[in-house]
Amino acid sequence: MIGTSRNGQPDQLQAEAEISLKRLLPRLEAFWSEDDVASGLARDFTQRLVAQWPRLFRLLFTLYHNRYDFFYHLEEIMFTAARGWKQRSPELREQDDHRLNDPTWFQSEHMVGGALYVDLFSENLSKLRECIPYFKDLGLTYVHLMPLFAVRPGDNDGGYAISNYRSVDPRLGTIDDLRQLADEFREAGVCLCLDFVFNHTSDDHYWAQHAQAGDIEYQQYYYCFPDRTVPDQYERTLREIFPTVRRGNFTWHDGMQKWVWTTFNSFQWDLNYGNPAVFRAMLEEMLFIANTGVDILRLDAVAFIWKQMGTNCENRPEAHLLIQAFNCLAGIAAPGLVFKSEAIVHPDEVVKYIGAEECQISYNPTLMALLWESLATRSTRLLKKSLSHRHRLPHGTSWVNYLRCHDDIGWTFDDEDAAQLGINGYDHRQFLNNFYTGQFPGSFARGVPFQHNPTTGDMRISGTLASLAGLEQAIEFHDPKLIEMSVRRMCLLYGITLSIGGIPLLYLGEEWGMLNDYDFVKDPAKAGDTRWIHRPKMKWEYLQNFQQEVDEQNGSIRGKIFRSIQKLISLRKNMPSLAGQQMDLVPVDNPHVLGFVRHFEGNRTLILANFTEEEQRVPANNVRTGGLGRFFQDLISEQEIATHEDLVLQPYGLLWLERI
Repeated sequence: MIGTSRNGQPDQLQAEAEISLKRLLPRLEAFWSEDDVASGLARDFTQRLVAQWPRLFRLLFTLYHNRYDFFYHLEEIMFTAARGWKQRSPELREQDDHRLNDPTWFQSEHMVGGALYVDLFSENLSKLRECIPYFKDLGLTYVHLMPLFAVRPGDNDGGYAISNYRSVDPRLGTIDDLRQLADEFREAGVCLCLDFVFNHTSDDHYWAQHAQAGDIEYQQYYYCFPDRTVPDQYERTLREIFPTVRRGNFTWHDGMQKWVWTTFNSFQWDLNYGNPAVFRAMLEEMLFIANTGVDILRLDAVAFIWKQMGTNCENRPEAHLLIQAFNCLAGIAAPGLVFKSEAIVHPDEVVKYIGAEECQISYNPTLMALLWESLATRSTRLLKKSLSHRHRLPHGTSWVNYLRCHDDIGWTFDDEDAAQLGINGYDHRQFLNNFYTGQFPGSFARGVPFQHNPTTGDMRISGTLASLAGLEQAIEFHDPKLIEMSVRRMCLLYGITLSIGGIPLLYLGEEWGMLNDYDFVKDPAKAGDTRWIHRPKMKWEYLQNFQQEVDEQNGSIRGKIFRSIQKLISLRKNMPSLAGQQMDLVPVDNPHVLGFVRHFEGNRTLILANFTEEEQRVPANNVRTGGLGRFFQDLISEQEIATHEDLVLQPYGLLWLERI
C-alpha cells in the first residue's frame, strides 16, 4: 500500500519504491528459474527483500536519484545481492537463521576477541588453524585477522592497500585456506572478523589498472582531475592525515596525466561513491568476503567515504547512508553478518555510526585513550566525565573495548569535557605525549612518537601495552617492585575492558607482555612507520616456557601476565551481569578510583579500580549503595568483603564484587 507523509499526503517516494519493486520482482523470479535455485532459498531472499525494500529504496534514491542511470543500477544492485545469497553455503545460511532469531548474539558475556596479523602470529593461514586450541585455551570466541588479501608490493600500509579482494596474499595462503579456517573456527565456536577496506583500493587494483590504461568507465571509479583547479578547491577545507609523510590529498599520475584523490597514501586511491557503479561493485566484493565464512566485517576508515566540496569530507551524512545501505543489503543477502565501525574521530562523531541499521558494533577509542590518561594522571576525573554520558549506546549494539591495536594511540577525548574539569585539551595532549614517550619526569612509559608534527604539536603514540605500562622500563632497571607495578597496571586495564560493557578485544601477543620491537627499522618497507614497533612477531617459545614452568611449579613475568588475563576471561564468561551494555557509574568519594555497576536480567556486579601505585580507600557506604548489599565476594581473589569499615584497594587494585 502507498504510505502517507507527515502532512497526510501520499508519500511519493514510497509509491515509487512500490512501483519499482513490482517491476523488478518478475525479473528476480526469472533469475531464480534460470539458475535453478531451490524454491525455499528464493522465497527466503525475496521475503527479506520485500521487507527491506522501502528502506533500501529510500537510501539509494537519496544517494543517487540525480543519476540518469539510477534505475539501471538499482536493478543491478538487487541482482548482486541475489547472487550473493545464492552463493552462500548451507552452513552459513543455517547460522543466518540462528542469528535472525537471536539478533543480540554478539552481546553475550562469552564474547571475547583477539586481533592479529597472520604472518606475524602464525606465518600463514594453514598454521593458524593449528592455533585454534590456543585461542580456546585463552578463552577467545572471536578472532580478528588483520588485512590478509593481496596487496601491492613494498609499502602497503600494513595490508590496507588491497590489490584484490578475492585473493589472499600468496605468502599467507589461498582463498580456500581462508574458507577452511572459517569452517574450523565455526566448529570451534570462534567467530571470524576481517577488514572491509572500502574507502580506497591499491593503485595496482584491477579497476585502477584499467583507469591508468585510459578506460573512462574505471577512471570514474576514482576521483581523477586533469589539473589542480578542482583539487585546490577541495584542499582549502581538507586536513592532511599523514602530514609528515606527504603534503596534500592528491597525487599526480604521469601515465594518466591526472591528479588522483589519495587521502592516506599516494598508492591508496579513494573510491568515488558518488558513482553507483562503485557501490554495486563494492557490494559484490563485500558479499564475496562474507561468503568465505566471515561473521564480523570491520569497516575501515568509515569517516572518509563521501566527498563534498566546501567541507572537510569527513563524517558526511551521505557516509552514514552508504553504510546503512550496505547494512540493509547484508541483512538481505547475508543476514548473520555484523558490521564493526572503525571511526577514530571525535567522540560525538563515533557514536553516529553505531546503530542496528548501520554498524552494530564499534571500536571505543575514547575509552581506550582515557584509560591511558587515567594511568598517567592517577586521576579518574576525565574518564568518569566521559563515561557519564558517552558509554550508552542504542539498543542492539555494542562497544568493542580495547587497550592496544595495530594502530597508534590518539588522544580522542572531548575538549569540552576536559574544559568543564578545568583541563586545557591542547596542553593535556602535550602532557600525555610527553608522558608516554618517557619524557615527563617520573614516567614509566616507553612509547615512541607517531606522525609528530613540530609545527602544530600534533602527535600520536606507538608502543606495546607492556612497554607503555612500564614493563620495559622495569626490566631495564632490574627492579622487582617496578615489574610488579607494571603487571598490576596491565591487569587493571584488562580487568576494566573485560567488564565495563561491550566486547573486549586483545591484540594478541600482548597476553605475554611483549615489549616494543625496535628491529622494525631493519625492514625498509616498515622503517618509516613507527606503528610497527607494537606489531612484533609472536614468540611461541613463551608458551612452551610457560608450560614447562607450570610443570615445575615455577613462574615468570610473562606467565603471570598470561595466567591473570586467562583467569579474568574465564571469570567474565561465567558472569551473566557482564552481558549487554548496561553500565552505571557508582559515586566514589575518591578521585583515584573508578567504580561502576554492571547488571543484566537481575544479575549485578560492582567493579572498583585503583589507578595509582598507592593504597586507596573507598568509603563503606559507597560499596553498600553501589553493590546493594553488606557482604560481598571478590570474584578475582575469592575473598569475602564486609562493609562495616572502609574498603582498602591495593596499588592498582581491581575488585569484581558480587553480593553474598
